[in-house]
Amino acid sequence: MADMFLEKFRSLVPKYLEDQWNEADGLNAEELAEGLAHSGVSIPFVLEEFYLAVGNNEDFTEAYHFFFDPEELEIDGDYLLFLEDEEEKYVWGFKTSQLSVPDPIVYRRNNAKGTWTSEEGTFSEFTFDLFSWVFEELAAELDH
Repeated sequence: MADMFLEKFRSLVPKYLEDQWNEADGLNAEELAEGLAHSGVSIPFVLEEFYLAVGNNEDFTEAYHFFFDPEELEIDGDYLLFLEDEEEKYVWGFKTSQLSVPDPIVYRRNNAKGTWTSEEGTFSEFTFDLFSWVFEELAAELDH
């Protein structure tokens, strides 16, 4: 499959960090394969490209929310979990039945209630919106 999202994820570095993207920002293919082998899960194409683009850059993987490292990915019930908020109130995932979709819909679980709701957007839409919000929040904090 051709790179569908790789350049868009790479473009997050200059957009938000005012720096050039470099290979150290992402995981290399071997690191990603090793992590996925350890976790024993398959991931959607868009998540693979996310890891290859910025999976090694903590400004993105640990900004108010924590993207699971490939070796930490897990399936819980009918969902592949990939992200949690810093208070661990919510976790985000994909339906396991949708893992073959290149850019599947994201779902959020309220950990206190154990209920899942659709974010009504794909991973790429969700992620770009998330980083827009995160970096607006950071900018607002710096202005005060």
